[in-house]
Amino acid sequence: MTPTTTSIPEMPALGRLAGRRIVVTGAASGIGAAIAELFVAEGAQVAALDRHAEGIRHGTALTADVSDEASVAQAIEQAARAMGGIDGLVNAAGIANGQLLSEVSLEDWRRVIDVNLTGSFLMARACYPHLRAVQDSSIVNFSSGQGLQPFMRRGAYAASKAGVISLSKSLAMEWAPIRVNTICPGAVDTPMVRNGYDPEVLRTQVGARYALGRVAEAVEIARAALYLTGGESSFITGVALAVDGGRSYH
Repeated sequence: MTPTTTSIPEMPALGRLAGRRIVVTGAASGIGAAIAELFVAEGAQVAALDRHAEGIRHGTALTADVSDEASVAQAIEQAARAMGGIDGLVNAAGIANGQLLSEVSLEDWRRVIDVNLTGSFLMARACYPHLRAVQDSSIVNFSSGQGLQPFMRRGAYAASKAGVISLSKSLAMEWAPIRVNTICPGAVDTPMVRNGYDPEVLRTQVGARYALGRVAEAVEIARAALYLTGGESSFITGVALAVDGGRSYH
């Protein structure tokens, strides 16, 4: 059952990423899978990375653990070789937690930080030599609405995602003219979110927190990544874009 109560407008593919070579992490499911699918439809070559590469359905599937420097380096080398270079990166890989800060173990804390924050850094740094060698290159990192306004039982996750926002702004300053922006989604109908909520609760309680009265579909977040990767956003860098149906109003 999907908790969406409003139909999502169709958008015809217009070749917005024709000729672009994009690395997408977390591409086996959820938002990352939606991004890989949309980017391929828009004409991009996509190197689709995930720890579980067997689940990847769009792009060139590569296995990578974004929290492991050696794994990242190997995957980016393979991606650049397969695509003949890299023009863009979308860091969509991420994990969540549900413990109070008084209860979260150090091991769980470190794992959330390692994947969400350090993983974004490692991926960006590995791609940097390729991105600086081309024009109009871009990085889209994924934070969360909780990186803007956290709530209970998400402390490690919120801290990691707030860090992604500051990391992205720092990269935007240091690496210009490479454009570096951040997307901050609210709740999205993905396997990760569904694992944390009963479907009826997701529809009637979680969706009710949002001005639009529902949670997002993954394609809606993918379209924001498309905008920040494509030429339409050529003068945008260092922003944290809330794509959250009106939860944060930051």
